Amino acid sequence: MTKFLITGASGFLGSHIAERLFRMGERNIICLDVLQPDMKLPGIHYIVQDILNLDRLLEVSKDVDIIFHTAALVPLTKAGDRFYEVNVRGTQNVVYCCRRYSVRKLVHLSSSAIYGIPKDTPITEATEYFPVEIYGRSKLEAEYIVRKYIEEGGSAACIRPRTIVGGKSRLGVFQILFEWISENCNIYVIGDGTNPFQFVHIADLLDAIIQSAFSNTSGLYNIGSKNFGTLHDTLQALIVSAGSASKIKKLPVFFTRAALGIADLLHLSPLAPWHYLTYHKPFVFDISRAVRELSWHPRFSDVDALKESYTWYMSHKDGLKRIEGSAHKKPPKQRLLKVLKWIS
Repeated sequence: MTKFLITGASGFLGSHIAERLFRMGERNIICLDVLQPDMKLPGIHYIVQDILNLDRLLEVSKDVDIIFHTAALVPLTKAGDRFYEVNVRGTQNVVYCCRRYSVRKLVHLSSSAIYGIPKDTPITEATEYFPVEIYGRSKLEAEYIVRKYIEEGGSAACIRPRTIVGGKSRLGVFQILFEWISENCNIYVIGDGTNPFQFVHIADLLDAIIQSAFSNTSGLYNIGSKNFGTLHDTLQALIVSAGSASKIKKLPVFFTRAALGIADLLHLSPLAPWHYLTYHKPFVFDISRAVRELSWHPRFSDVDALKESYTWYMSHKDGLKRIEGSAHKKPPKQRLLKVLKWIS
């Protein structure tokens, strides 16, 4: 029987991986996180533990066949130097365990932030890396550790997802978007919103993750939707679907980036540099390598993914203030954005 370990298993992505494996009939699963899970699957072993504790991680990973490494601090946490401590040293610990026990496969969840603001799209696995902020740099350093492991003969896949939506419990910055649309407030984009922008449905991402885990290939895989549009058109489609009176308003790029940067430094905004430095730029992955090597095919459009997340939000919004946990599964504090909402 295959034995699995999921790091960051209480987070948005980690918990979905656990549920997918459970639905596949797998029960020999260890879920590791510093946070208690908001829901426990029957028969699954949950451990509250930090991946920075190497001795404990060695105990937990013994006899494991496949590791899904999702544990990381994300941009919303604005963690500063802790990004390197958790994202880089945590990955070093996981890879050390893989070497020690000759783990059959490591699936490492990387980030599109490693590319920063690419000069050209679509972005391929060979596109130059130029992360623009500390989170992206930490994820790139973590990926280099995994890539060295592959070069030494280890079996691993680095999965780089576009912005994840769809499914249940997707909050973070999307909670702000969904709340404003539900209350008919204006929705603001940096620039004119005509930049092609790609998301990925959680179900499609899970397909790629699972297929990479059982594949004989090692490598780097950019994962995104096949059916996407401009940021403006995608948001407009969501607004129409929601029956909202919200209007999309364009903001000047230079002024808005400067204002959000200052607000970020003063801790007055939930938005991190990865958000306000990149969301007005074209950002689309070439997914052909994953299609070719993993026999993976995305099924959901960006609009369908956002609609699904919005529907879940509307069904659960009355209880969201009580949610604790990972940054992508709880509402962020809007701070200065509340003022913008009030005048919208």
